[in-house]
Amino acid sequence: MYNSLYSEWCKNKKHPVSSSSVDGHSFLHERQGRLLKEALPLICSPVLDMLNLSLLTGYVPQSYKTAVIKPLLKKPTLDPDVLTNYRPISNLPFLSKILEKAVAKQLCDFLQDNSLFEVFQSGFRLYHSTETALVKVTNDLLIASDNGLVSVLVLLDLSAAFDTIDHHILLQRLEHFIGIKGTALNWFKSYLSDRLQFVHVNNYSSMYTKVRLGVPQGSVLGPILFTLYMLPLGNIIRKHSINFQCYADDTQLYLSMEPNETNHLAKLQACLRDIKIWMTSNFLLLNSDKTEIIIIGPEHIRNKLSNDVAPLDGIALAPSSTVKNLGVTFDQDLSFNLHIKQTSRTAFFHLCNISKIRHFLSQKDAEKLVHAFVTSRLDYCNSLLSGCPNKSLKTLQLIQNAAARLLTGTRKRDHISPVLASLHWLPVKSRVEFKILLLTYKALNGQAPSYLKDLIVPYNPTRTLRSQNAGLLVVPRVSKSRMGGRAFSYQAPLLWNLLPVSVREADTLCTFKSRLKTFLFDKAYS
Repeated sequence: MYNSLYSEWCKNKKHPVSSSSVDGHSFLHERQGRLLKEALPLICSPVLDMLNLSLLTGYVPQSYKTAVIKPLLKKPTLDPDVLTNYRPISNLPFLSKILEKAVAKQLCDFLQDNSLFEVFQSGFRLYHSTETALVKVTNDLLIASDNGLVSVLVLLDLSAAFDTIDHHILLQRLEHFIGIKGTALNWFKSYLSDRLQFVHVNNYSSMYTKVRLGVPQGSVLGPILFTLYMLPLGNIIRKHSINFQCYADDTQLYLSMEPNETNHLAKLQACLRDIKIWMTSNFLLLNSDKTEIIIIGPEHIRNKLSNDVAPLDGIALAPSSTVKNLGVTFDQDLSFNLHIKQTSRTAFFHLCNISKIRHFLSQKDAEKLVHAFVTSRLDYCNSLLSGCPNKSLKTLQLIQNAAARLLTGTRKRDHISPVLASLHWLPVKSRVEFKILLLTYKALNGQAPSYLKDLIVPYNPTRTLRSQNAGLLVVPRVSKSRMGGRAFSYQAPLLWNLLPVSVREADTLCTFKSRLKTFLFDKAYS
């Protein structure tokens, strides 16, 4: 079917590439999605039959398992001549992705209905994100610091995790951990076996290579299968009573203790030792050079602990003043000042570039660029900034002000609030509150991870009061508002209880967002 469709396309477009050549396959992978969408009314029925036949027989056609590898540089600053600086992204056939999407939907529903997901795995799951993971970790660290405890946060790094998965072990996980058997298990065996790939760079292609390990990066099923492969890791960490949070292959461990309880570090060392043993037996490699540690808590306490942190199980973990955690820079005080500074620098860089071409752009296109390159950075994980002093947020507000002036042509000395209001933009502080309240609404209505729902408690008075049906939350006591007052478990109920009843009782997420923005907008610009 692929060859006939491709040949027809070549005939119509007079393209010289042969459908039997390697480059032809690469070109086909790029174009077939658009072609199939245009031809969908004509081919919908046979395509549906093909996909259903694959599911019923437990067989994945060989043509679905050939991937074009397009190397993608991990970061723009890395040396392009070093091969390890690239991610091997698999460009798969369009029909293969449709089939994977159907399987992924059924698989995720099965895992969710039977509570088989790792609770603290936030990667590639509905209602989970890097932000929800970081909110949980930050909340726990802030509350621990508020209670006079010091915390050790360890960020583990895996080398080429997706590329070293053993297919035999993965199939055992699916059968014995998940309970997939019969035709469904045969389908996954067929999906993983006899996969082929080749590299295509600058119009040159390599020879075909058989894939013996790993799951394809760029596929729909690959990330989900990886999280299932990592399922036993959570139980290993729990055995040592260590807190943890995962996002795909990024795993972070954190342990809070009294200043004189440095013997707890032995628990962390034993946990790391068991993790390394498990990873070795599962063909995974812990990258010691990129594994980082940071000590968080009151300065006078953490300085004492810094001297007691020795290499843990052969991993040289020199304490750092800052670490990069899922795109957010953590400092030892959890002030996020450095993160705000770096975000502002990057946003201002993109704003300067947009200003150079502003006169070529329409208002609508300019606003799209601002939202894509500037606003998205201001909003990324901004819930972590809840409770931060206005002085810290002022830097981000200056960036938003500059973006508004650029879009509207407002002069530097003109008052900016009317301009922001005319663009219907909430100020930075209000955007932070919006995110916190949005997460709160989702947590209360089953649209957020369970670990966030556990952080908020509905208010149930011991005697009959008029407020008992008002949808209020319990605001916990914190001993020092400087730290505990910034935790999600404190900020969420504090802000939630200040909302009008009509906002709190919105029956849908869309309605809640609309009413919430109106409330915060009136509050900011009244």
